Amino acid sequence: MFDKLINEMEFNRFGWIAIILLVVGCLGGLTVGMGALESTFALIAIVIPTMLTLSLLLAVAPMKWIAYAGIVCVGVDLLFFSYYLAA
Repeated sequence: MFDKLINEMEFNRFGWIAIILLVVGCLGGLTVGMGALESTFALIAIVIPTMLTLSLLLAVAPMKWIAYAGIVCVGVDLLFFSYYLAA
């Protein structure tokens, strides 16, 4: 199932790049704005996966790498976002 999605992502690379760029960039910025500026650990934990994903997009890496990095990045961002939303 995931391999089929990766093949479809590879075929429609430029559309997926735009979607991933928008989601990862905006969600990372919102998460940092919610309260990660006050904690160095949280800022590092959010910025490293976000910049890794954006760097892979810029480097035109294989879509499998970009998909894994994007999933990890969105997961970390949602985890911290929900923490700062509840606090």
